[in-house]
Amino acid sequence: MNMVQKVEHWGDLHHAKWLDVIRVILGLIILVKGIEFASEVGSQHDLISSANKFGFSGLASMAIVHTVALAHIVGGLMIAFGLLTRLAVVIQMPILLGAIFFVNLTRNFTFFNSELWLSIIVFMLLVLFWIVGSGPYSVDNMIKLDRQR
Repeated sequence: MNMVQKVEHWGDLHHAKWLDVIRVILGLIILVKGIEFASEVGSQHDLISSANKFGFSGLASMAIVHTVALAHIVGGLMIAFGLLTRLAVVIQMPILLGAIFFVNLTRNFTFFNSELWLSIIVFMLLVLFWIVGSGPYSVDNMIKLDRQR
C-alpha cells in the first residue's frame, strides 16, 4: 500500500459525520463562485489581463476564465454531492492556489482582504477533504455500499 492509499484509508476510517455538512457547504461555496465567475466573464478577463505577468494573449485569458468557471461549477456540484470528491478537490487546488497567490497579490496582502481569507479557508478545506474523503452521506459511499451487496 503506497502513501496515498494509506492516507485515503485513514481518512475513510476517521471521517466524522458532521464533516459531511462542511463538505456540502464547501461545494456550494465553490459552485456559487463558479456561477459568479461565469456571469462576470468581462471583469474576470480584465483582472487576468491586468495581472498578466505570464504574457497570456486575449484568447488564452478567456480560455482560462471559462475553464475556471466550468471547473468550479462542476467541481462544486461533485464536492457537494460527494461524487469523486478527492478528484474534484485535487482539480480545485491549483485554481485556489492561483487565486491566493496571483489574484490576491495584485490586490495586496492586507488583513481586510476578504477574498484572500475566503480563498485560504477554502484551500484548507480542500486539503482536509482530500485527506478524509467524501464521508458516509455521499454518492461515493452509496456506490460503495451498493457494490458490497
